[in-house]
Amino acid sequence: MKAILNGHVIAESDDIVKSGGYVYFPPGATRLDWLEKAEKTDSDKACPHGVQFYDVVVGGHRYPRNAWSYEAPRPAMQAVGGRFGFWEDVKVT
Repeated sequence: MKAILNGHVIAESDDIVKSGGYVYFPPGATRLDWLEKAEKTDSDKACPHGVQFYDVVVGGHRYPRNAWSYEAPRPAMQAVGGRFGFWEDVKVT
């Protein structure tokens, strides 16, 4: 599978985990150099799984909060811990 933003492949792997309608990619298959940590909102801080959102910066444009990762997932979300999910402008195919 691929995570694509305006023609740029941000992540690509067959080692994916699906959860809650989202696809999660391993960090080794993700262009981490295109991700910048976003400031945590009160909602982020309240997340029991330690969510961290990222802005995707590619092609000279910033796409706020289009990626995320769970840094301290509880047991129900352990399978996606440390992996990256994408949404909004990013298309996963």
